[in-house]
Amino acid sequence: MNQALQEEFRAKTISAQQAAALVKSGQQVYLGCCTSYARAIVDALAARSEELEDVTIGCSNIIPPMTVLDCAHPQAFRISTYFMGYEERRAWKAGRADFTSVHLGQVDQWCRETFHPDLAFFDVSLPDEEGYMSFGASGCCMHPFIQEETDNIVLQINRFSPYVTGQRTKIHISQARHVVWADVEKETIPGGPAEEDPTVAAMSRYLLDQIPDGACIQLGIGGVATAVGYGLMSKNDLGCHTEMMSDSIMALMKAGVINNSRPKFIPGRTVVGFAFGSRALYEFLDHNEDLFFGPFPVVNNPVNIAQNDNMISINTAMSIDLFGQVAAEGMGTRQFSGTGGQGDYVRGAQGGQILSGLLLHGGRGLGRCPQEPDCPHLPAGDHRHHPPVGRAVCGHRIWRGQPETPDHPGPRPGTHRPGPPGLPGDAHCGGQEAGAPLTPCFPRRGPAGAAPCR
Repeated sequence: MNQALQEEFRAKTISAQQAAALVKSGQQVYLGCCTSYARAIVDALAARSEELEDVTIGCSNIIPPMTVLDCAHPQAFRISTYFMGYEERRAWKAGRADFTSVHLGQVDQWCRETFHPDLAFFDVSLPDEEGYMSFGASGCCMHPFIQEETDNIVLQINRFSPYVTGQRTKIHISQARHVVWADVEKETIPGGPAEEDPTVAAMSRYLLDQIPDGACIQLGIGGVATAVGYGLMSKNDLGCHTEMMSDSIMALMKAGVINNSRPKFIPGRTVVGFAFGSRALYEFLDHNEDLFFGPFPVVNNPVNIAQNDNMISINTAMSIDLFGQVAAEGMGTRQFSGTGGQGDYVRGAQGGQILSGLLLHGGRGLGRCPQEPDCPHLPAGDHRHHPPVGRAVCGHRIWRGQPETPDHPGPRPGTHRPGPPGLPGDAHCGGQEAGAPLTPCFPRRGPAGAAPCR
């Protein structure tokens, strides 16, 4: 790094307490998402709680404990989010959170129309020789759009944040108002296959039978997705286009099972929105050119997903009715997570298969069913998550959404299921080359925007 850049870093360096002191009552402040969370600065902000009032905090799916929820004056802070993790649910139960339902492929709209930050704190990697820092394992999915909304940015430079590559993954020192040096280890979950569960094992066997060699996979979170991921070791020439990268995908890449030789969108690289897993996973991400990180409106764009032949999307459901309608963000009137990206992949994988896993009574973690297994309709208050799925695995049974006849058989493992034909030129955004839709292609809402639910 040249001397001028070194001087700029020195001139902009402040402490976490000084960064927290920039926050004023009545402001909207962005703190991060998932593991890309400016924890040292947030802890310093919590220590100032008795000095503040009416501070709105923008965040999503936060994994580390949020000290602003347990400080001396937690009423000073209110959460605004589009996806609830552990900490957002705590704030919701306490009556101190607003939730706006947004598909992950449209988080740029949430940034432009719902949450307008006065100040943003980003957790980033160590700088490179040119003065750029990476948004890390999770920040790439949406921080570029927060950056568009404010130039009042403070970076928490953290050696535990991996430097990832792809599209819009970096920020330069010249774009930051201040920097804070704070080495905070990332929250992790154990890597490797989970403890054997008979129901999960049975479900994963059904799902594995539906995945042919050469498929392009997307795996969600939870025990079923983990079991399927590690169960794919006998497959060949898989591709991966997924909103979330986990340890099982890393294992498949290391084993050569995922080689991305067949996907048509960003061939040769695993396409990822964010990553959450073990410390080994974060080390694997660092400067790994086999990975392509991008914002959700790129990675979760159905137009981009649909370019891949044999696209297989596997996610967990909370309830499914006899029409194949899926509820996966809440149970009845109880909000659990968010719309997320399932709908994006259901639309994008129409040329392949959309598979949902549902754990019935006694299941652990995500996927617990709140109703009788044979209930023909979703419980009162359930939000229909996306169009009907093709197949659902419920306990020890598989449900097929479309009737099969000799003239119209359902897809079988090993068969080639091409993606949809090329879209006409007017289906792409203006100024964008046909066949390479790397930018959001969603219609914009009117000027009224999306009002959060209280």
